[in-house]
Amino acid sequence: MKGCFSTKPAGKGIGRRSILRLGMAGLAGVAANPALAALNGARERKISLHNLHTGETIRTTFWADGVFQADALRDIDFVLRDFRTGEVSEIDLQLLVLLHRVKQAAGSDKPFEVISGYRSPKTNAALANNSSGVAKRSLHMQGMAIDVRLPDVRLAHLRDAAKSLKVGGVGYYPKSNFIHVDTGRVRYW
Repeated sequence: MKGCFSTKPAGKGIGRRSILRLGMAGLAGVAANPALAALNGARERKISLHNLHTGETIRTTFWADGVFQADALRDIDFVLRDFRTGEVSEIDLQLLVLLHRVKQAAGSDKPFEVISGYRSPKTNAALANNSSGVAKRSLHMQGMAIDVRLPDVRLAHLRDAAKSLKVGGVGYYPKSNFIHVDTGRVRYW
C-alpha cells in the first residue's frame, strides 16, 4: 500500500465511476487545467491530511509514474468525507494537485489540518441556514473545496501561497484559523 492512515475504510473495489474519473483526468484534464498541468513531468505527488473531526490521518502518493493512484484516491475520499453524515464523495483531482502545490509554496512538511472537506447537500444546507459565511451552492458539495491550515505555517502566509498560484478560489478566515481553497474560478475573499 502506497499510503497509510489511522482508520481503514470499509471500501468497495474500484468502480466504473472511478475508472472514468481517472481516464478523463489522464486524457483531457492534465493538458487543459493549470492545476493538473503542474503534474507534467512529475514522477510522483504526495499528500498528507489530518481530519480534525475524525482524528484520521492519511499520508499517501496520489500520483505516480504518470497516473493517479486509484487506491490512494479512494482513501483520500474516505478521510475527507462529510463527518456529520458519513457520506463519502469523490474529491476533485485538481483539488489534490492544488493542495500539493500550496504546501510546496508554503514550505511546509506537516499534514494539512482539515476543517471541512466534502459536505453533503444536507450538511451544507444546515450550515448555510445557521451562518451567512456558508454558500448555498458551496463547491464543498462537489468535492471541489476544502478548508485547511498548516500547523507550521502562519495563516496569512498560507493564504498568500495559495493566492500566488492563481488557481481557484482562496478564502481567508483568520478568526476561525483556516483558509478555504477550491478549484472554481479564480477569486479571493
